[in-house]
Amino acid sequence: MLLAAEHLLAKGSAEFSMRELAAEAGVSFATPFNHFGSKSAIMHVLSARLIETMHERYATSSPAVGASARILYALEIAAQVMLDSPGANRAIMAGLGAPSPEPGDVWNASRALWATALDDCKGLEPASIDLARIILPAQLAFSFRGLLSFWAAGEISDDNLIPHARGIGAASLMGFVDKDQRKSLIGDMVTSI
Repeated sequence: MLLAAEHLLAKGSAEFSMRELAAEAGVSFATPFNHFGSKSAIMHVLSARLIETMHERYATSSPAVGASARILYALEIAAQVMLDSPGANRAIMAGLGAPSPEPGDVWNASRALWATALDDCKGLEPASIDLARIILPAQLAFSFRGLLSFWAAGEISDDNLIPHARGIGAASLMGFVDKDQRKSLIGDMVTSI
């Protein structure tokens, strides 16, 4: 059923009905309701799968050295995952704005991705490491989700998604790095504008 939902979304059928989903999946009309309960719940599951893909790609890559470089690299990977199927992924992001009887776990999964990229915090200002571990994963989850909302609405083009992702990462990291790293991060922020 999830593959059928992705297929409908990729075809531009963001407003598919549960009946259309059942037909696409070759199951009875009640099956999507029995498994997921609502279309919103399906969107939450699809979003969680996107974050899993981001985790997998990051885990199997060779990230750069240092927390700042790893965060920016993880943001590039995350943006590229969204660009792999932009039509479907825009619809998934748009669908996350609808209330669901049972909220998904997208928030925790997103924070976990950024915490993984933060890793040992090497390269951050030593006095800020404890605070960075608390603040940065949540801040990056908020910022990346916000960026994807603008992208889903068509206000940010596909070509600009990765530079903007790096820009939000750079802005989030500014208070946790030394002055030399700030110069490099400012470059990422300027490029994103």
